[in-house]
Amino acid sequence: MSYQNLAEMFFSRREQVADKAGYRFKKDGRWISVSYKQAVDQAERIAAALLKTGLKPGDKAAVLSNNCLEWALIDYAVISIGAVLVPIYPSLMPEQIAFLLKHSEAKILFAENEIQTEKVNTIKNNLPVCQHFITMKETQAQQGWTSLTAFEQNGALDLQENPALIQEKIKTVKRQDPATIIYTSGTTGEPKGAVLLHHNFLSNIENAAQIFTFYDTDLLLSFLPLSHVLERMAGHYQAVYHTIEIAYAESIEAVPQNILEVKPTLMISVPRLYEKMYAKILDTADSGSAIKQKIFYWAVDTGRTFIQKKLAGAPSGVALGIKQKIADKLVFSKLKAKMGGRIRFFVSGGAPLSPEIAAFFAAAGQYILEGYGLTETSPAITMSTLDNFRFGSAGRCLPNQEVKIADDGEILTRGGHVMQGYYKNPEATADVLDNEGWFYTGDIGYINEEGFLFITDRKKNIIVTSGGKNVAPQPIENELILSKYIEQSVMIGDKRKYCTAVVVLSDEAVANWAQKQGFGLIKPINFDKHEKLRKLIHQEIERLTVSYASYERIKDFYIAPSPFTIESGELTPSLKVKRNVVEEKYKDEIDALYP
Repeated sequence: MSYQNLAEMFFSRREQVADKAGYRFKKDGRWISVSYKQAVDQAERIAAALLKTGLKPGDKAAVLSNNCLEWALIDYAVISIGAVLVPIYPSLMPEQIAFLLKHSEAKILFAENEIQTEKVNTIKNNLPVCQHFITMKETQAQQGWTSLTAFEQNGALDLQENPALIQEKIKTVKRQDPATIIYTSGTTGEPKGAVLLHHNFLSNIENAAQIFTFYDTDLLLSFLPLSHVLERMAGHYQAVYHTIEIAYAESIEAVPQNILEVKPTLMISVPRLYEKMYAKILDTADSGSAIKQKIFYWAVDTGRTFIQKKLAGAPSGVALGIKQKIADKLVFSKLKAKMGGRIRFFVSGGAPLSPEIAAFFAAAGQYILEGYGLTETSPAITMSTLDNFRFGSAGRCLPNQEVKIADDGEILTRGGHVMQGYYKNPEATADVLDNEGWFYTGDIGYINEEGFLFITDRKKNIIVTSGGKNVAPQPIENELILSKYIEQSVMIGDKRKYCTAVVVLSDEAVANWAQKQGFGLIKPINFDKHEKLRKLIHQEIERLTVSYASYERIKDFYIAPSPFTIESGELTPSLKVKRNVVEEKYKDEIDALYP
């Protein structure tokens, strides 16, 4: 069905499936279900309260929060009156929050809890446009803040006098009106605000619906930040479009436990989650007895052979079919149980996923469907499906959208999914959108003869050595993290004689190795100085990059003493590595790799 705007889609659920569970969240140790009627009623009260503040169509309201039901309902409330939502990652520091609020000219701010309100209090005096501050979780508001409960009550009074107040407003919101401004992560320079229309999201949802099958019995576990465009579209709007129930994880750390509790059928994440799951599974397998290790790797090989035949369109045969059933019973069924036992498929986006990891999970019957897109394309450009996928590929272009490769290898796309432009930044908009509507993604890739898109790297990340050789670091970095000892890696080499890397090791895997070797505890601060550990990592790097050209291979490396994190500045809120920050932080150590 085609909707005029996103709010119409959401509010229609109150009439169509009023009693169906739309959301689920955990409170005081138990999961609580919320029907579509309850959710829409609450969003309507928030919308009425927003009108009472004087918020008008086109005005901005911001939300600073982790994933929760309130986040979702605030979004629908804001866009139902024609206003524009500005999501802010809760991991950002006060000065970053101040920049986004001032640049977007947000008039209202919703903050999740005391952690967020305390950050905002330090910058409040520097926010001349923002006049209303609402706290979402507190029962009693702090000074200068209104509780969401009290805020809703204001809206409820107006709805008593005029029950059709918000419904009438929804009718005035057009498909080509702005719905949100999502700021890019800013791996270099200041963030840019992508203005996305109701039409951008709706066209993306409608196009994806032509190639995906969803059921109203599906359950999606939401933990990728709603501030991230992938979760906003797929785990928020698209879920409502298909009346999929959404369960909000308590936190990233609680995801493994929450999976067992709610038993989702769908999950969306960036590759980092799948990389950590893969490393954990391999580490567990390798710590088992020799016979258990043999059974595990036999099962994986059997599963891979089975999948390869499926991809080739060849029959598996009776013997392989029996082996696959045995492998599932002995090994894969245990992996599936740890993922709740009901997963139909995972979705991966935000960065390329290692083909090895995708193949491993597919062998276990847990398919990770990779897609490709950006904040500016709301987000999906290409998607893999259960019937059409290739390991290492981001899938095929969605229906009613276009994708092509420029002469220099850059990926271009055109269609209803492409943003209106960057907010208050016509120069940056002109840099990425041409007169024919083509959006220049900044990514390098190619499309094979079957129409599958393969991403090579970010254009700006390409390393050009002093010898003039071009090296795409991302595929090599993806190879390195296949080692159970290596958790993160950044290749170095631009304008240098050869390639090196900064790597972060798995404390747990190193501890297990050290114990077997009889070394005792090795502290992370000493990883780079431990001669035998460095020899182990060198062997791992050599093993994983043996197929690359000599100029692409890593000649030396530095072991960082701590992980790359958002808090320490090496990662963006969407978990992309800030290469310039890593290079600057470890400048002396990197320079020492080039005597």
